[in-house]
Formats: sequence, structure tokens, C-alpha cells
Amino acid sequence: MKRLIGTALLTLLLTLPAWALEGPGVKAVQLAKTTTSWDGRPLPPYPAGQPEVTILRITVPPKTRLPLHEHPVINAGVLLKGELKVVTEKGETLHLKAGDPIVEVIDKWHYGINEGKTPAEIVVFYAGVHDAPITVKEPTHQ
Repeated sequence: MKRLIGTALLTLLLTLPAWALEGPGVKAVQLAKTTTSWDGRPLPPYPAGQPEVTILRITVPPKTRLPLHEHPVINAGVLLKGELKVVTEKGETLHLKAGDPIVEVIDKWHYGINEGKTPAEIVVFYAGVHDAPITVKEPTHQ
């Protein structure tokens, strides 16, 4: 019963419009609401299994390129500081600056790169399944 009530409350909170969360001194700004990732591809269905949410704060030092990788699950984030460029294996590019949201590509090889002079800091939320990876790195060639 507690789980049912908790699920109902969470559903209610997630479906409320931003204005319904406002009160004295509180402001809600919708940063993203979409059914597609940043490259325009439709988001896939959520995987079956025990849901598991992972939240990461990732800091990318200046002049650093992350390894080529892909995400098998839906994930979205907000760049808190700096600038970040996301590039797919086919050359599609997204430029982010502090405050920009991203709904990441799924099952598509890509990398992030900080070409700036200051660290880039991003918070990313992953909607995965317990005991399943949220990121897969490209296998190294021997």
C-alpha cells in the first residue's frame, strides 16, 4: 500500500505543470521536455526490470576528450559550468554552455570534449535498470 501511494504521489509530482510547483520565493523553469534525443531520434521505451535511477556529477578538465561511448538507457542532464561539445561517431555535434540541458543520444557512439580553458561540470540523470550498465565504452582494438 505504501508503495502504491508513493508511486501515485511521484506520478502526480512529475505530471504537474511547472507553475503548480511555485510558491513564495520558489520558481520552476522547464529546461527540457521532449520525446527525442538531441539528434532528433525518438527516445526508446524504458527497459523492463527493476528501475534504477543514477545521478552523476561529471567534471571534464579543460582540453580533455572523453572516450567514445554509448548509453543503452535514457539520460538527460544540465551543464552547470563551462562549455562542452558532444560529437557522434558520424560527426553530428551539439555545443553546450552553462545552463543548457541535454537529452542524450541512446545506443549511438559519441564522445564529449571540453575545448575550453576551464572545467566543464554537468549533472546527468540516467533512467536505467538495476544491475545493467548506463554507459558502454568502445572496445579497445588490440
